Amino acid sequence: MAAVFDKFKKSDFAEKITLIIAFIILLIVFSFLNPNYFSVVNLMNILVACSLMGFVAIGETYLIIAGQIDMSAGALAAFAGVFVGNLLKAGAPPAAVVVLALLIGAAVGVFNATLINIWNIQPFIATLATMSIIRGFAYIICEGKPVSISNTTFINIGTGRVFNIIPLPVIILVVAFIIFGFILARTYFGRSIYVIGGSPYAARLAGINPVAARYKLYIISGCLAALAGLLLSARMNSGQPSAANGVEFDAITGVVLGGTAFTGGVGTILGTLIGMLILQSFNTGLVMLNVQVFWQNVAKGLLLVVALVFDFYRKQRQERKVLTESLNSE
Repeated sequence: MAAVFDKFKKSDFAEKITLIIAFIILLIVFSFLNPNYFSVVNLMNILVACSLMGFVAIGETYLIIAGQIDMSAGALAAFAGVFVGNLLKAGAPPAAVVVLALLIGAAVGVFNATLINIWNIQPFIATLATMSIIRGFAYIICEGKPVSISNTTFINIGTGRVFNIIPLPVIILVVAFIIFGFILARTYFGRSIYVIGGSPYAARLAGINPVAARYKLYIISGCLAALAGLLLSARMNSGQPSAANGVEFDAITGVVLGGTAFTGGVGTILGTLIGMLILQSFNTGLVMLNVQVFWQNVAKGLLLVVALVFDFYRKQRQERKVLTESLNSE
């Protein structure tokens, strides 16, 4: 029994138990303030809303663990939505449109990685510039107007439900979390991400190529952002150049809130999932309480500050633990 308990204490689930308790408390508080909050319909709406932030959050988790960041994800999602809207309007088949949008997401990822790898531009600045470029192109290709989508096959991707209960975007998001969680935790590539984030120099000594890894990470982030934009446009029946504005900030907040260290080298997909659910449940609760939009922005900003403060103390605690173990081994 003692061995099982010790194994549980060291597990990722045990580390996230505080977040799970916080999530439960959040649900209880908002359910008390608004009886309609804790209902099947509203909980499904929360999960559907997560389908935009969730895909971006997966990409940000990989990047932040590796000591990187992507500020262009929201703009890319908007561009993907407008791009597919234009192609569908021209009569292109949905399958080809989806593939082309994902390829554009990959191309933007290559562009970001090139700015960082070749010209040594800081990731935040490089992707911030890309955000401006891509958002501008989103407005240009639709002349600043939303592009309506009428293709029922494509729309069903965003509005379809499994067993008439579970929205299809939620199923896709859950599958993505499982796949990328497995890759991060159980594969050589996933382990190499932690090494790169902990120390790029140590990664080179271990035979890991940080440059190649960064290309892969930004391609993954770009594809996931494009996928998020596809699902959003399918759900909204239109591609909108102003869509997904600021979603990268929400995603980063969820990632850090879920325990991923902003300094790199630490984090899990499970933590991101919980952090994302907390943030979206918090946002939905504020909307249902009719809290004004600017106060919602203040609340989300404070939540990010809280997440960063926790990250600071978590890093200090980890450093003390390493120091103590080092002293005890001498």
